[in-house]
Amino acid sequence: SAQRIAFHLLAADPADVRRLVHTLTEVKERVRFCAVCGNVAEEDECRICRDPRRDLTVICVVEESKDVVAIEKTREFRGRYHVLGGALSPLDGTTPDQLRIRELLERMRASGDSGATPITEIILATNPNVTGEATALYLSRLLAPLGVRVTRIARGVPMGSDLEYSDQVTLARALEGRRELE
Repeated sequence: SAQRIAFHLLAADPADVRRLVHTLTEVKERVRFCAVCGNVAEEDECRICRDPRRDLTVICVVEESKDVVAIEKTREFRGRYHVLGGALSPLDGTTPDQLRIRELLERMRASGDSGATPITEIILATNPNVTGEATALYLSRLLAPLGVRVTRIARGVPMGSDLEYSDQVTLARALEGRRELE
């Protein structure tokens, strides 16, 4: 992809390249991370944190801002988010202090203050891989003593696939997470 972009830019009109450079510079200057959740924003708070219609009692914890976009596309979640900025990975040198875990705990404590809406559920929506699972387990152990309901997004066989091509862990998780048909 990078090579294709480079060749496209070499062949592009110089005025188009200047406009692209201007736009990229503007994005870098204007876009920041939300002071509340860590999502991308053009103001101190992102549009989701500013939305008064969102459920203040539920926080969905994700690894990256792109995960917020993916969940928002479903139009199923009406709570707020917390973006960690990655996942725990000792092999890559990513430790808890490098993620936005402290900020999540501060949000939890602040929600218990008088007059604040208490957070009743934390949904752990980290990726279903080794680092995402480790992060979810770490967070669940940190959050459990705070008296909040900690849940994990369901995992299983993707729609449109065949069982014979699913790995054993995916099939096992799908069986664990089964639910009654309505």
